[in-house]
Amino acid sequence: MEINNKIKQLRYKSGLTQEQLAARLGVSAQAVSKWENSVAMPDITLLPMIAEVFGVSIDELFDLTIEQKLRRIENRLDVEEELSPDAFKEYEDFLLSLLSEGGDRVRATELIANLYHHRMEADARRVSKYAREAIMSSPEHKSCQWLLQMAEGHCVWDWNIANHSSAIDFYKSVIENDKVEPKTPMPYFYLIDNLLADHRTAEARKYLEEYAALPAHKPAMIPVYQAHIALAEYDVQAADAIIENAMETLSDNETFLFEAAQYYARRCEYDKAISIYELSWAKGEKPRHTDALHGISVICEIRGEYGRAADTQKRLLGCLKTEWGYSNDDKAVLETEREIARLQRMG
Repeated sequence: MEINNKIKQLRYKSGLTQEQLAARLGVSAQAVSKWENSVAMPDITLLPMIAEVFGVSIDELFDLTIEQKLRRIENRLDVEEELSPDAFKEYEDFLLSLLSEGGDRVRATELIANLYHHRMEADARRVSKYAREAIMSSPEHKSCQWLLQMAEGHCVWDWNIANHSSAIDFYKSVIENDKVEPKTPMPYFYLIDNLLADHRTAEARKYLEEYAALPAHKPAMIPVYQAHIALAEYDVQAADAIIENAMETLSDNETFLFEAAQYYARRCEYDKAISIYELSWAKGEKPRHTDALHGISVICEIRGEYGRAADTQKRLLGCLKTEWGYSNDDKAVLETEREIARLQRMG
């Protein structure tokens, strides 16, 4: 149903005349008549007010299908840094109702998790801003140190808090309960990552063997994880040898090159990391993911090379616009522009 007919239907349902609706909206009765007869469309700025008068969401004015509503939520989370409280509540109510009605549960649970995370990120930016200000004023106070740690994911010293046993147990249960064939390799990545972070290398090696047997596994990841297992066992020489040997056969593999750059970045071998990040970037198929450029930028900032870091972010910005087609108002573009400005100020 087109919005013109929808307005007419909702007006009848609400028991309003065209004159009464026009008065509430601050327009003429003739304007409402033109809308309902498909002569003209209401101005986009009036849509929130029209929805409020009829007690519906903006989406309902357009009578969108469930799939269209889901795609709209996904798109807004991708491009907007923060949703208004009304938009958040509208999407939350819709997704919760979809779950209660037994709709596409996988899609709905994933999207509502993203919705809450989107708000959490916006709140974390505020926590970071004010906690940093408080710490600068009173560095001896602990409360805001902890808040900043939580908001920005800083290192946690206490092992009893910093260990990853909960995540490890969760991903083990995901793998054990995976009934889909062929099995997805994704949970293995997260399980092995968390095992390595806790230096639980015997278990990591066991699950890497299971991962290697999966039909959908990525062969390039095997030497990467073998090297990180060796690192977690403090055998740097063995770890380096694994990566260097793999470079001889996987020098054209973008996935391996990126992971090799990550390996050397963790080792603080920054020149080697940057050169391999660049190789990974050159091998990527367009539109390219920007992780390699981000890694280069971080290394440059660590070294105090702020101009080079800003220039790398400009390359990243160019990729977002030309290869991904992002507009100037998209969240990723705005975040990158802020990062460029920050680095330029530091330089």
